[in-house]
Amino acid sequence: MKVIVSDEIEQVCKQFVGACVEADVVNTPYSEGLWKEINELGSQFRATLTTESLKKLSSIEATRRVYKACGKDPSRYRPASEALIRRMLQGKELYQIDTLVDLINLASIKFGYSIGGFDADKFVGDTLTLGVGKAGEPYEGIGRGMINIEGLPVYRDEKGGVGTPTSDNERTKIELSTRRLVVLINGYDGNESRVRANAEFIQELLRRYCQSDGGTFFEY
Repeated sequence: MKVIVSDEIEQVCKQFVGACVEADVVNTPYSEGLWKEINELGSQFRATLTTESLKKLSSIEATRRVYKACGKDPSRYRPASEALIRRMLQGKELYQIDTLVDLINLASIKFGYSIGGFDADKFVGDTLTLGVGKAGEPYEGIGRGMINIEGLPVYRDEKGGVGTPTSDNERTKIELSTRRLVVLINGYDGNESRVRANAEFIQELLRRYCQSDGGTFFEY
């Protein structure tokens, strides 16, 4: 895939750094080892964070700031990473979906970046462009129905929106049949080394839990 960052995003976040991980994978319904890691991280967060202090994590704070700059209320349309960590801090279980989705959630909460995970075979074309959602733009969030993405950062393929930091799109969602994975990491805080570490962590998890060689990644 090729990934392009539009002028719309550069105007509100000149320091944006993204990373794309591409890999061949084998998905499974559940991984006990992966969930042990998720639960251990949850315990660590409950000992060190609160629902207020997590907003000050650089990765989450920067994403919230971009939402506001684009005209979206980050408390109403929470970035997925923030929503997942908040759920952990409230003592609630994370939703168990499948190994690939659960793995991406772990990578997101560990680093605080909102991460999009996609079945690459469902993309239309070979280019994704990161822009800003328009008024009335159709977008079906996974498990959320039609959502208003006006003012949200959004990745689009040739057909339309596929991913926002709040929710990815039903059209390109990961399923048990997914064999080609694309993961996009959104570093609105501009921390290149941390975004790279997040990508390498995803590759490590893919090798451990998805019968993958970890694939490749590039920054954009």
